[in-house]
Amino acid sequence: MEAGEDFGPWLARQLKLADMTQTELALAVDVTRAAVSAWITGRAAPRPETIERIAAALNTDLATVHTRTTDTQAGLPVGWYHRPGHADGGRELGNAAAFAFDADVSVLARETCQNSLDERLTANGQPVRVRYTLHELTGETLARFREAIQWDDLFPHYEVAAAQEQKVGRVIDAGLRDMYEHDRLVLLRVDDYNAAGLTGDDYDDGRFAAVVRRQLDSHKSGTSAGGSYGLGKATLWATSRLGLVLMNSTLSAPHEGRTERRLIGRLDLPWRQVHGKSWAGPAWLGRPDPDSPGAAVARSWWADEEAVESLHLKRESSEPGTSFLIVGAHDVASLADDSPAPDEGEDADSIQRMHRRLVRALGKNFWAAMTGGGDQLPLLEVSVRTLRNGEVVLAEERVDPTVTQPSRTRALKAFLDGTTVEQLTEAGQVAAVTVPLNLPARRSGRASLGEHRAVLLVTDAEDADDCKPNRVVAMRGNRMTVRDVAVPGLPLSANPFQAVLLAGDAAGPRAPFAADAEEFLRAAEPPEHNKWGQTEELTLTYSTSAYRRISSLTRETNAAIKKLVALPKKRSKAGGGRLAPKLTVGAGKKPRRLSAATLPVLEELDAQVLDGGAWQVIGEIRIPAGGHTWRLVPVAKFDVRSGPRPTIAWAELVGVDNCQVVDGTLRFDEARTATFRGVTDPTTHAVRTSLSGLVVELRTGEGESLS
Repeated sequence: MEAGEDFGPWLARQLKLADMTQTELALAVDVTRAAVSAWITGRAAPRPETIERIAAALNTDLATVHTRTTDTQAGLPVGWYHRPGHADGGRELGNAAAFAFDADVSVLARETCQNSLDERLTANGQPVRVRYTLHELTGETLARFREAIQWDDLFPHYEVAAAQEQKVGRVIDAGLRDMYEHDRLVLLRVDDYNAAGLTGDDYDDGRFAAVVRRQLDSHKSGTSAGGSYGLGKATLWATSRLGLVLMNSTLSAPHEGRTERRLIGRLDLPWRQVHGKSWAGPAWLGRPDPDSPGAAVARSWWADEEAVESLHLKRESSEPGTSFLIVGAHDVASLADDSPAPDEGEDADSIQRMHRRLVRALGKNFWAAMTGGGDQLPLLEVSVRTLRNGEVVLAEERVDPTVTQPSRTRALKAFLDGTTVEQLTEAGQVAAVTVPLNLPARRSGRASLGEHRAVLLVTDAEDADDCKPNRVVAMRGNRMTVRDVAVPGLPLSANPFQAVLLAGDAAGPRAPFAADAEEFLRAAEPPEHNKWGQTEELTLTYSTSAYRRISSLTRETNAAIKKLVALPKKRSKAGGGRLAPKLTVGAGKKPRRLSAATLPVLEELDAQVLDGGAWQVIGEIRIPAGGHTWRLVPVAKFDVRSGPRPTIAWAELVGVDNCQVVDGTLRFDEARTATFRGVTDPTTHAVRTSLSGLVVELRTGEGESLS
């Protein structure tokens, strides 16, 4: 049970809420004003019989005065405060910060989970626990909720906003129609535990004001925090068709002597005229602040259990953290090409589909934060559940990184356990090397601060991976995936792999210049936090050329990966799997007049026999500087022991990467490698494919053999 607030601060606030002076209370309870002052300052305490008279004067019960875990109901009632229109006639037709992101639950998952990671309480070493609850309200349950949020007071504002021919107006209109025509409303609640909570004053600098009162205020706890723009919180309102978010926070540090059930609501609407008055845009659900002019401005209030229940904001424990309730949640940017097809009867906003997309997005972006090893617990635990009118539709599902990202999870766990190897020699091993990041000094042109050593992990890709193979993901201290890109220029013989790059604090406590790398890479992230590169923040903090350090890190990373995954090459033959003895790279003599410096080389060749008896070959050509001007013809021949090699015709010859086929000739782009694919015509085979070998030669258009 929550400890009661000290009597003095509690009484002072009740007097403010009741618009009652110390003198008026003294007269009501038959004591001196000095006695009331002594209670408020903590120099004395009232007697039991006086407490009864205080309860009567405040129009509350004895239990409320004794426990002091909530405010009395004698004060100004909780209601909506709408910001008046600007005196100069200015208008904002929506919250610009909300347009920085798509109204997409996968984006919401990324931004909210990142914020929870940033606010994790680290002193106890425990993970921050985040739970997403989708809750569809219908019928009487919906009616009771609308009553709790004072819908009748809000509807005139919604009605005017929905009629505006602007994007925000169209979204609101769609939300109202969905609620009234289908008699349903989707709530999406995001709870975190073992987090800081919305601490601080309602107006002064602090977490509460940064989230509830201000725009573009990024109030973060440390250098490894994910966000730096103050935009991520806008996804909460962007995900609401009604622009409405309610909050219930349990604080890690007391405010007004209290920690539990600090409530506030914020509504983001465009400028509007209602009842003959102009309103600027935002509105807040709270208790009128007696210190504001006319007690008109709403501030947070300490709610009782009944109010929390009616607003669907009850938390499961007294552990610090915050619950955000998105009213009218939707998933417009459904990314149909990246998600399983909806079941019959589902639409893009069905709670079942939204549930699946949340689980997938969380597993993709935060698998590393959910992975522990050695003496380190995971940084994060996440689950998703779905309800309808309080009844379970989809049971709570904990996101398991070993299921969604098994290969990458194995790699990170091996690093945390200290079981990595230097070279991959067996299946299931994890190789670890370091790659350099040369850090620039702040605002000093080309000067260097020092060399950070990021950790690169490489392991075999498993079929169960919920991602494509041969990719590298990169992250820093909070272990949220920032980059997820394919590794270019891999040899065709490389086994499928997954790679993980740990930079900054993620590289471990012994990594040099880790804190400096955190600051540098954080400045290199855009608001979406999905890559490292040139940003205005990077340029202003470091220099216009600072992004080149990241390009260098990328090159070093790709080179290290290729070295770790490369298979030993055979000098006389090249091929794929069991067909290697039957497949030969042509080895004709090179004409002396050709320049070896610009000579393309058929470096890798892989092949298989198709069902119809045709050979399919895939060749990778290395192109030296200046070699892209060559026009080459791949020629397939049977490998015979003596005599001329019979030529085989191509049924298909196409460019795969960095080249194209024109009239049977390969023409190269300005790249250092190119890949082609050819399928032979079985009708031109002199002997059965299973009884023969194959040679592929590169010839110029003039018939000269290059390989």
